[in-house]
Amino acid sequence: MTVLIAEDDIYTREGLIDILENEGFRVVAAEDGEKALELFRSEQPDCICLDIMMPKVNGYDVCKAIRKEDQQVPVIFLSAKSEEIDKVLGLELGADDYISKPFGVREVIARIRAVTRRAISFKNNLSVEDIIDEFKMADLSVYPSELKALRGDFEIELSPRDIRILKLFSSNQGKVLDRNRIYDAGWGVSHMPNSRTLDQHISQLRKRIEKNPGKPEIIRTVHNAGYRYS
Repeated sequence: MTVLIAEDDIYTREGLIDILENEGFRVVAAEDGEKALELFRSEQPDCICLDIMMPKVNGYDVCKAIRKEDQQVPVIFLSAKSEEIDKVLGLELGADDYISKPFGVREVIARIRAVTRRAISFKNNLSVEDIIDEFKMADLSVYPSELKALRGDFEIELSPRDIRILKLFSSNQGKVLDRNRIYDAGWGVSHMPNSRTLDQHISQLRKRIEKNPGKPEIIRTVHNAGYRYS
């Protein structure tokens, strides 16, 4: 999943890039509105985060231009402006959501997932109950295109990286997967394998998908070998 970040402040922009890339998103970034429109047309992102006060072309005008070409791609405004009139104007121009600065890491990720799910459902004329490339792992139903899993009625949010890792385990049920293979699936072959990074991610993933993370039943450790889904 590709996210376009349009933000003229380098610290905010780089911070958002780090946050989203750590969650497994592919990120393209622009420092002004003109570049944002270029990247929108060339990269066809799945979600767009727009600062309002940008050089060359402001966020409002970028949003208007995008909506003339694409009515469905999710757009989130990021701005230090907090007045209600600005929020109303942004939404009237076709934005899907609005986050005021300063914002928290989890808030940004949650908002991106939420608007992306809504866009996917609308695009495909799907309801929450519809199944899109669903797969099951134990008592979990995993919905990759919606970045979530369900255990009964309980919803679990997942990142693109989580999805890639779970797909790998699901398609290799019963097999022991070494750390390098899992790392390649989650982070890509261009990244240098890091066992600590992988083990920490698996630990965090278990906290969300396992009934008892201390005694995992889905992703099990095979000592001195890797992990296995049985």
